[in-house]
Amino acid sequence: MPTTYPSWIDDGSEIPDPFGYGERAVNFLRHLKHPKSRQRGHAFQLDPWTERIIRRIYGPRHADGTRIVKTVFAMIPRGNRKTTLGAALTLLHSIGPERTPGGQVVCAAADQKQARIAFEEAVSIIRQDAKIAKLVDVIDHRNRFRDRRSGSLVEAISADAKTQHGRTPSFTLMDEIHAWPKRDLWEALKTGLLKTPGSLNVITTTAGRGQESIAYEQYSYARKVALGEIDDPATLPIIFEAPADCDWTDETIWHRVNPGLKHGYPDLEGMRQFAREAKDRPGDRESFKQLNLNIWSDHALNPFVEMSVYDEGSAPIDLDALNGQASWIGVDMSITTDLTAVVAAFRDGEGGYIVVPHFFCPADNLRARSERDGVPYVEWAKQGFITPTPGNVIDYRAVEACIRSLCERFDVREVGFDPAYAQPVMGPLTDEGFPTCTIRQGWLTQSPALNELERAIVGRKFQHGGHPVLRWCFSNVAIHTDSAGNRTMHKGKSTDRIDGAVATWMAVSRAAAGESSGLSFLADPSITADMLVL
Repeated sequence: MPTTYPSWIDDGSEIPDPFGYGERAVNFLRHLKHPKSRQRGHAFQLDPWTERIIRRIYGPRHADGTRIVKTVFAMIPRGNRKTTLGAALTLLHSIGPERTPGGQVVCAAADQKQARIAFEEAVSIIRQDAKIAKLVDVIDHRNRFRDRRSGSLVEAISADAKTQHGRTPSFTLMDEIHAWPKRDLWEALKTGLLKTPGSLNVITTTAGRGQESIAYEQYSYARKVALGEIDDPATLPIIFEAPADCDWTDETIWHRVNPGLKHGYPDLEGMRQFAREAKDRPGDRESFKQLNLNIWSDHALNPFVEMSVYDEGSAPIDLDALNGQASWIGVDMSITTDLTAVVAAFRDGEGGYIVVPHFFCPADNLRARSERDGVPYVEWAKQGFITPTPGNVIDYRAVEACIRSLCERFDVREVGFDPAYAQPVMGPLTDEGFPTCTIRQGWLTQSPALNELERAIVGRKFQHGGHPVLRWCFSNVAIHTDSAGNRTMHKGKSTDRIDGAVATWMAVSRAAAGESSGLSFLADPSITADMLVL
């Protein structure tokens, strides 16, 4: 059975090293000292699995001696000393045998504090050996150090810096890329690497969340290389991940995906305690699976539903078959510069729902919006999944025209609006006699609607046609539950935009309340007129 597990780590297989560069790299690291090492003389602890990685990166070569590996994607769970590995690679390329005259070595992360972690560990190793320290100028306040012999410069930079273009790095360490907020730094460094012959890009990270990010793109590609679906010898995938459907309490799995456990790290007893607590804490359970078992998560920290279950409703929807059928519409209006969602819901006759979403956003600066939210708005617009309206604010006339078109095509019973920002579109429709209403967002209306929506999704009776923008919205949802068990979609705690999910629960709630459905939560005497304004 195909697996992403890097079997060469522990199978004893021969790693080619025709020019001895792998051995050279290992010997250099063995002569270093680490201030936290418990070995004699604080010798750098190069455990077998780490040594195999070093040999696998630097040993295999083309006939002309150039390195085969150009990109390393190392997804390793928290606590397995990724920082030490990153620092070791940084030193190899700055003061070690892989250094180049005037080379630029970059340690990059989401913010400056994270970017300095590997940098500071490298500096601590340098200072541990007086002979090496004399060869290096450390400019700590500028997050830099320079090798006096070669002029090779190491710098820690962050993704929140204004610009990083113009660099020509020979080596980049991209740390915890799953936390990078946008693509800017990735693109600047990646294009810079192309300018330098023999450059190397190393990505060290734990698993992330969601599919619309640069991190997921790199993970997905490396995973396909690991599975043999893509033949790319220049990419070295080192992916320690547990299956998404595994028994996360099984310590056998813990040991398989945490290569340092056999060497005493991370702390096994600490993991056991965390796992015991996580059994009764859904949020902690998700964190344990993501950070300690490296399971890439498809949803927010406190998700509404498992996205794998949601995805079972992705079969194409026959829109022509819905012509003239009863429909209920939910509209989540936005401020003028954000995403607006219009979702039409239909009952499928078997206790389920079919939803057809429409999304709108301003056309101007569409690429900038894509970078801000970390999702492919431009591609979605080209594919027709988002309607970009002219200008730098949403053209409410386009939203109104969409609702009118839906009313002409289907038997629309109600058009429900979130009261916020609704008036510019709702007002004209109401004046012309369209069946509009406002749906307040409090728990009294939202909680029973979420229960109904969850029932349909979990029961595999929710069809959405695999619309990518709607899926993104649902994957971002975080659920807030109060002391009485009432639930709401929490915009503040959600990982990103959830407009489509909000419009969906509104549409489904009205469909559930439709005549003869037998599912109406309006029969609840606690629901009063001021909660749902018709």
